[in-house]
Amino acid sequence: MINYVSVEEAASLVQSGDRIFSHGSACTPNVVLKELARQASRLKNVEVVSITQQGDMEIAKPEYKDSFFVNSLFTSTPVRQAVNSDYGDYVPIFLSEIPVLFKEGYLPIDVAIVTVSEPDAHGYCTLGTSVDVARSAVDFAKKIIAVVNPKMPRTHGDGMVHVSKIDKFVWNDDDLLTINYAEKVTEVEMQIGKNVAELIDDRSTLQMGIGTIPDAVLQCLHNHKDLGIHTEMLSDGVIDLVLKDVVNNKYKGFHNNQSITSFCFGTRRLYNFVNDNPSIAFLDVQHVNYPINIMQNKKMHAINSAIEIDLTGQVCADSIGTFQFSGIGGQMDFMRGAALSEGGKPIMALTSRTKKGVPRIVPFLKQGAGVVTTRGHVHYVVTEYGVVNLYGKNLKQRAKALIEISHPDDREMLEKAAFERFNH
Repeated sequence: MINYVSVEEAASLVQSGDRIFSHGSACTPNVVLKELARQASRLKNVEVVSITQQGDMEIAKPEYKDSFFVNSLFTSTPVRQAVNSDYGDYVPIFLSEIPVLFKEGYLPIDVAIVTVSEPDAHGYCTLGTSVDVARSAVDFAKKIIAVVNPKMPRTHGDGMVHVSKIDKFVWNDDDLLTINYAEKVTEVEMQIGKNVAELIDDRSTLQMGIGTIPDAVLQCLHNHKDLGIHTEMLSDGVIDLVLKDVVNNKYKGFHNNQSITSFCFGTRRLYNFVNDNPSIAFLDVQHVNYPINIMQNKKMHAINSAIEIDLTGQVCADSIGTFQFSGIGGQMDFMRGAALSEGGKPIMALTSRTKKGVPRIVPFLKQGAGVVTTRGHVHYVVTEYGVVNLYGKNLKQRAKALIEISHPDDREMLEKAAFERFNH
């Protein structure tokens, strides 16, 4: 029998000087985080570590900066202001290595705050839609606060947590946080999706990053056959491909017959689809994103995006100049794993310009920009204007290829920059 306590009592586990872990994406435990904000007057120097926070994250607001320091491992909208201020910061790290920070004491966790599914007859909850780095945080935290939500799907894989391991239980039946990427896809992104789809052979295994371009790619795969999924993140676009048997995971060569992910984020339809679905395994991100595991999939295709790419192929995907926008995440894990896979293709897909008309293919990355994927790791680059493969090309050849798929109005500027760099 579980003893549910008030959110006030649960939050009282957190003390000044603690480092807490906050579950991410649809599992962001905002009911407890809001209570911590209400108790801010008693708290000082509480460090909050997390990835992909969603919703109205109260403790990341400037009025609580004396109580909470936001130390982000992957930055999302609710913590972006804090991360770029004096009451927050960002840790550059591959997603696959975040569990090591908790396991080996680089970032020991005092209190892990997670959202879980209801316990089953055997006393096991699951970490629901986000196993990712939460598995390690729960394993190595000194104390655990669990928000039990009956709307959280029970997922298969590494997310099981026995009730005996949890210190405080809070009941909360709020709707889970959702996002619908399909509604946000533009015509330009659909063209990119078509261009990427032409690179994908039947019997390939897919990883899709976060956002509208990966969703556009999925919308363009309905005539493919026998695809597999091995990805850090699952979105709604996969559902109809599974129902049509386009995705059946028969020929992956690693984790056959199962779609592999570490978390999902999408609509309620997605959460219903993954609920108690044995064909989808939510695994520890250290396993999912380990390049040696990724490469064991045959024809591994990694599809990721970028903020900007320079004429030599250097990719910035985590910052706008010195402004920390997101994080390294799993991009390098999968780009390298796909490159090493038999028949694999690492694919970088991006619009030629931002929605504000700023070029994404540039002579030089902005000052202070972070190189997430090096020019030695980049192979295929895709925009709405076409596809190029930079692998094996020298710097001048790369510049010429990238200019060909840049926005037509940027080509003269880029050609001038390339001439000044390589031909003076």
